[in-house]
Amino acid sequence: MRFSCIVFLYILEVVIAQPHNHFHNHHARNGVSDRVRIKTSSVTVEAAVVTVYELNGQKISSSQVDACLKESKCVIVGTKVTAVPSANAAGQPLTTIQAPSLSPSPTKSSLKTNAPVVSPTAITTAALNNEVVDQNRNKELAAVNTNFPSGTIDCSEFPSAYGAVAADWVGLGGWTGVQKTPGYSLSSKSISYIQTAVAGEGCTPGSFCSYSCPAGYQKSQWPAAQGTSGQSIGGLYCNSNGKLELSRSSYKQICTPGVGNIQIKNLHDKNVAVCRTDYPGTEAETVALNALPGSTVRVTCPDAKDYYRTWEGSPTSAQYYINPSGFDVEEACNWGTPGSNSGNWAPVNMGVGKADSGTTFVSLFPNVPTNTNGVLDYNIDITGDVTGQCSYKNGKYYKDGVLSPTGCTVGVNGKAIFVFS
Repeated sequence: MRFSCIVFLYILEVVIAQPHNHFHNHHARNGVSDRVRIKTSSVTVEAAVVTVYELNGQKISSSQVDACLKESKCVIVGTKVTAVPSANAAGQPLTTIQAPSLSPSPTKSSLKTNAPVVSPTAITTAALNNEVVDQNRNKELAAVNTNFPSGTIDCSEFPSAYGAVAADWVGLGGWTGVQKTPGYSLSSKSISYIQTAVAGEGCTPGSFCSYSCPAGYQKSQWPAAQGTSGQSIGGLYCNSNGKLELSRSSYKQICTPGVGNIQIKNLHDKNVAVCRTDYPGTEAETVALNALPGSTVRVTCPDAKDYYRTWEGSPTSAQYYINPSGFDVEEACNWGTPGSNSGNWAPVNMGVGKADSGTTFVSLFPNVPTNTNGVLDYNIDITGDVTGQCSYKNGKYYKDGVLSPTGCTVGVNGKAIFVFS
C-alpha cells in the first residue's frame, strides 16, 4: 500500500465495558496534497485493548501502518487523549467498529458516549513529535522538481506549477518583486538602469521577476549581469516576446533546496511571521514563512558555494526579519512603516548560511539602525547541534549566557532549531 502524502496517526481510546478517565551580506537597498488522517480506536474490556486503524473509513492492518512509518510517510502525533466523562460531549465522530472475539460489542451510542474530544487544533499542534510537517508538501515537491520550459510561458502567468509560491499581497501578480531593466541584453556585463515595479504592475517585458519557493527552498534564478552600483538583481527574465526565460540557464528548476537542517519551532500561542529579504532582487521582506502555533517549519539555508555572490565576488547568506506574534504574513512580509514594529521595522533579524569553509552558521541580531527600541513579545533560543548558546530573552541578546547587545552567532554541526516561546 503506497501513500502519496504524509499521514497523521493518532489513537482514540474508546471504553466499552466501564468508562475510565485516562509540543547576509547585503548591499544597501535601492528601492503536500491534503494530509490523510488514519484514526485508531481502542476497545477496552477489563485490561484488554485492541487497536483498529482506519483510513478513509476502511480498516488497514498494523503492518501497513508500520510500512508507512518506516518509509517516513506517516507521523504519529499522539497515543492518548483524555476521555470525556460527559455523555453529551462533542467529539470527533467515529465509525462503529465490530471488535472480534470481544464482548460486549461496541455500539454506536457507546462510542459517542465515551469518544474523546479531538479538535483540529489538537491534531495540528500534536505534530510536535519533532517532525516537520508542511501542508501540501508532496505537491510542492513534485512542482519544484519539474524543469522550467524557458521561453514558452507568458509573463502574465505566475509559475506556481514549477514550484514558485505566490505572494499575492505584494500586488505584483504573485511575484515577490519586479525590476524593470530596459537596457539589459544577454551580452550585458552590468545593468545601469533599474526601476522597481510598484503594486498594481506586474511582470512586463524587459523585467526580472522574482518569486518565493516552498519552505526549505529558494529561487535559483538571477542573471550574471548585476547592478553597476552593486544592486542585486534576481528572478526569471521576461523577454521582448512576453515570455519567461531562465536567467541562470544551467539551473533548469526554478527552486533549489537549501542546505543544513535549520528549523523554527513555535511554542508561542500565536503565529509568527518570519520574512526573508528577496535577495538577489529588490531586497524587500516579501519571502514569507508563517510559523503557526505549535508548528515546526523549515528555514532555507543557502550554501555560499552555490548561491548568489555580490558583484565583488563576496559570498552571501540569508537574512530574515522576525516579527512580533500575531501579524499576518500579508502585513508583516512587506515594507513596514516607522513604529509598526513589523516588516523591515521588525525588531529582530535572523541570519543563516553555509560558508565557503563548509561550516553552517546561524545568528540572532538587532535590526539596527532601523529599529533600535523594538522588542518581541516572546523569547528565542537556538537549540540542537550547535557550538554554543545564543538566545533572545526579554528583549536582550545573550551569547553563552552573557549579555551581548550586538547579538550572537553559533556554528551548526547537525540540526539547529530556533525555538519561539
